[in-house]
Amino acid sequence: MRGARYCDPLTSATANGWWVFPPIGFALMWDGGTGVVWTYEEDDTWYPLKVAQFPDFAAYFAKTAPGDCGVYAPPFLTASIEPGIVQVWSGWIVHTRPGWSALVRPPANLARQQGFECYEGIIETDSWFGPLFINLRLNKTDTPIFIRPEIPLLQVTPVLREHYSNRVLDDVRLVREFDAWTDQEWGAYRRTVVEPNLLDNRPLGLHAASVRRRRKRSDSLVK
Repeated sequence: MRGARYCDPLTSATANGWWVFPPIGFALMWDGGTGVVWTYEEDDTWYPLKVAQFPDFAAYFAKTAPGDCGVYAPPFLTASIEPGIVQVWSGWIVHTRPGWSALVRPPANLARQQGFECYEGIIETDSWFGPLFINLRLNKTDTPIFIRPEIPLLQVTPVLREHYSNRVLDDVRLVREFDAWTDQEWGAYRRTVVEPNLLDNRPLGLHAASVRRRRKRSDSLVK
């Protein structure tokens, strides 16, 4: 709670995008090799996993989609040829405006669920119109790994394709010694670090409050 109240970097990162929850509770179990089995809520049978549809979804999709698309329902779970890797469809199809992509990652600043790790990826969803999925790397063997529907499985954040282009990422200047700083850098350091520490009663969350005021002013100008 202290971080949520006073740490703007934490709250901004956590709120940057949308949480996406699993469409159903399910469990996976991995034998350490290429074998994965799965089950889901309201069913106590374990099924070998290669490709699995969401319960009753294939029939619904075939009835709803145009004839040439009907047999291509997105799978809910897919076991990769790499041991212990499972792809999970969130149940969503995502499309973004031209130039925008979707960053898919584990929920920011949320305690990780036990038994798996999520891979991160950037999907160019302005041209790739398809299922929003995430890949899991299972890291426990011979024990059920539960994926609960009330806990977010992934976080989706829109990113401009330009922001991860080589032109932007290669536009970096490194300074290796403090004596290379100019008066501009020292002035910024003085405002950020030195001046707050000179206050007799430094309030908590001073930087967070300043950032929120600036953000509010910026939002009002946009409107």
